[in-house]
Amino acid sequence: MVKLKDRVAITLPRVAVVLHDLCMVWLCWAGLHQFRYAMLPVAPTTPGWSAQVALVLLAQGLVFWRVGLYRGVWRFASVPDLLNILKASVFGVLAIMLVLFAYGRMLDTVPRTVLLLYPLLLTAMLGMPRLLYRAWKDHGLAQTDKAAIRVLILGAGQAGETLVRDLRRAGAYDPVGFLDDAAKLRGSQLQGLPVLGQIEDVGRIAPETATRLLVIAMPSVDAAAMRRVVAECEKTGLPFRTVPRLDDLLEGRSLPGELKEVAIEDLLGRKPVMPDWKAIRTWLGGRSVLVTGAGGSIGSELCRQCARHGARQITLVEMDELALTKTEAELRRDFPQTEIASVLGDCGDPAVIRHSLGLSSPDAVFHAAAYKQVPVLEAQLREAVRNNVLSTETVARESIAAKVGTFVLISTDKAVDPVNVLGATKRLAEMVCQALAQPESTNFVTVRFGNVLDSAGSVVPLFREQIRNGGPVTVTDPDVTRYFMTIPEACQLIMQSVAIGSRDAIYTLDMGEPVSIRLLAEQMIRLAGKQPDRDVAIVYTGLRPGEKLHETLFHADERYRPTQHPKILQAEARGVVVERVEDALVRFREAVAEYDLETLDELLHNNLPEFRPAQAPAIVQTSTVVAFPARQARKT
Repeated sequence: MVKLKDRVAITLPRVAVVLHDLCMVWLCWAGLHQFRYAMLPVAPTTPGWSAQVALVLLAQGLVFWRVGLYRGVWRFASVPDLLNILKASVFGVLAIMLVLFAYGRMLDTVPRTVLLLYPLLLTAMLGMPRLLYRAWKDHGLAQTDKAAIRVLILGAGQAGETLVRDLRRAGAYDPVGFLDDAAKLRGSQLQGLPVLGQIEDVGRIAPETATRLLVIAMPSVDAAAMRRVVAECEKTGLPFRTVPRLDDLLEGRSLPGELKEVAIEDLLGRKPVMPDWKAIRTWLGGRSVLVTGAGGSIGSELCRQCARHGARQITLVEMDELALTKTEAELRRDFPQTEIASVLGDCGDPAVIRHSLGLSSPDAVFHAAAYKQVPVLEAQLREAVRNNVLSTETVARESIAAKVGTFVLISTDKAVDPVNVLGATKRLAEMVCQALAQPESTNFVTVRFGNVLDSAGSVVPLFREQIRNGGPVTVTDPDVTRYFMTIPEACQLIMQSVAIGSRDAIYTLDMGEPVSIRLLAEQMIRLAGKQPDRDVAIVYTGLRPGEKLHETLFHADERYRPTQHPKILQAEARGVVVERVEDALVRFREAVAEYDLETLDELLHNNLPEFRPAQAPAIVQTSTVVAFPARQARKT
């Protein structure tokens, strides 16, 4: 019964629309005849209904149906709907001419003026009611809520125009105007709202218009421009939001019409990497993949990216049962078409990897499992070697035995001129892959990138928690800088690098300028609606063991050449002596089994002459509270 009511509710308005359109066809046809005959000295009599009129209505009605005119909704009528009406009118007059010619040669009695003017007049008669109805509904929604939040929009482009429609449709917001730096827009109107001034005028115009919310509608601006806009918004003391970027919408991280808080990712000093999705889907489509460390920040996002872009089956290997359960549940919920297999276990255990590979016979293995916390690993040398080096060997050898097509090692920029245990063990993992690579065997690909924003244990969630607790925010050194990328970007880089297709390659991302950690802390404090030094203190604690002021992306002995992707470079790998690497692995395993830290340290230095551990500072500052303006951030 409910279904019947729903069908009636849908059918009745559509029948009314069809009757309206056919009535307009009749008025247009009859009116044009009256107009043409009114020019004659003696006007012939034209009946209101005849066989000719019936044939016109039939022909035009069939054309309306064929072009899909009734799939549109009046409430959202726009230019594409008008173009569709024009197409239907043109095809309609051609169909009318054909029918009248075939049916008793009635076409001879129709004036040519009628046939010429018919499509234009009919388009106007059908389009005008639709646009008027939409304007009436938009105006009605804008007037329904007197308590609507008054919104000032920064950016009078396409995103701003779309935003006005969405805000009016929501009913809870009342847009009052635009601000835009384009001189040609000064004094103009968009969707009936005036462009009131430039972005820098927001501090003056917001109080004048009684604005209660600022919305930044500039999804395509770079980070420097976004920082300037955010700084102007912060001066007003008003809450501000932004519209999502296009890639966030396409990747499902945001919804159309959603207003989101400005995230620290929006203020990074470089443009995001735009991958070649066609190449990625071509390589990945229909394949089976295995991901180690599948419950981690990078591993779980890699699983989502693989599922989103056509992987047939994904095998998850993870030693944390909660992380494994969470990732598996998310994948099954969001990608029901993808086959998911889960294995709980340590990827350093050959039996675990052998079993995992046997479940799905993967075409590619993404080895994301690793320990990565720099200060922790400085005091946990045995586990760093066991997990980052020996587990890599285990997964790589089992992948070769299972005839896996591609093995991808997730590495780090800290492997370039390593000064800490993390960098040294990751460099050894790279050397293991180089030593195992054979021309006719598994293709080994290494991907290096910098710090990942919002990953587990990274500085961003730490700062966020410290700000939430009222501070202080702890920064190691006022001059420390790091290269940053978002988790989705990191995974897109990995996928893009593999899709390039070079054998046994090492890839790194051209990550632009490094980010000052002090500046990062200040920006996060401001985004939380607080002021550095006044509301939240910044405390400089000194560099921790294994840390250095500035990271290095490129090694002096590795020549880099561009790839087909403008932001990905391929390194000419430094040569390794296979026998020496294999001998070192045997000795590493013996030392790990005996928990011989002294031998492990000696082996690390002997096999990595470039490894020069950073010395911890002699004096650690714990009480200095300083906050600098964002514009004074040191460039390195």
